[in-house]
Amino acid sequence: MAGIGPGASAALPRIPGIDPVGVIHAVGHGVNAARIGEPVVVKPNIPCGSCDFCSRGSEARCPQQTVIGVHRDGGAAEYVAVPAASAIPRGELDAALAVGMLHSLPIVLQALRAAGDVHTGQTVVISGATGVLGDVAAQYARHRGARVVAVSRRPAPALDGVESIVADSSEIVARVRELAPDGVDLALDTTGSADVASALLGVLGWGATLSVCSASVSTDLRVDLRRFYLGRHRLVGSASADYADIRDAIALTASGAVVPRIDSRYPLATITSAYERFSHPDRLGKVVIDVS
Repeated sequence: MAGIGPGASAALPRIPGIDPVGVIHAVGHGVNAARIGEPVVVKPNIPCGSCDFCSRGSEARCPQQTVIGVHRDGGAAEYVAVPAASAIPRGELDAALAVGMLHSLPIVLQALRAAGDVHTGQTVVISGATGVLGDVAAQYARHRGARVVAVSRRPAPALDGVESIVADSSEIVARVRELAPDGVDLALDTTGSADVASALLGVLGWGATLSVCSASVSTDLRVDLRRFYLGRHRLVGSASADYADIRDAIALTASGAVVPRIDSRYPLATITSAYERFSHPDRLGKVVIDVS
């Protein structure tokens, strides 16, 4: 919409809809016709399928991936054509929950796994707790048995087993250190704010990792290199997901371990209102567009 990030290379006109969920209506040449009628989700980032990363099952790292609704027409239409491999069975998973999960939980799984994943006994801090990514990240980390500290600029919905902090970027280090004086084992930034990510570097404990899965707000990351070096810290970035992450996210959602929050639903005819709601400061959860 703003023409920045991946959107800068979008050729207009373009049908939006980055994370379509639906039912297979028809298949192309060489695709098993038995898939017709199958409920599916569509992996938003389409990998090339032939590079070294794709051949190793690391589709999130494919350097030639394109995005549904950005580089090719998306799901805000009666029909959308996608590669068969990117249409992944969702079983009995409710369509709206699948939409809420699709472009959030797999990205979180990839980002946390790139940092060594979450384990019992760890203290994990997650920024952007009121956002879709932050909310499912807190749920997943809690499910994995970690102590979870969720940070946001406004009060987040209460989650059992999650300690919440309301703070701006200048307050994060002091507030988190009150709860974890020795620092945290893992930090995940979902805000896309370099100020927030810089603050999270200041709460890392010995040998800890900061994982970043967004960069949409500001980009000037500040690192105390001596502290980073002596503390054996790591910094990882993750901007997509593997097919395996999608399948795992479906299973986690279907089991109820993670429940994506749905803010509101709009029919396709009122898509403009849906995008207005998406930008509203009090939004909590996914905005879903019902095509049919």
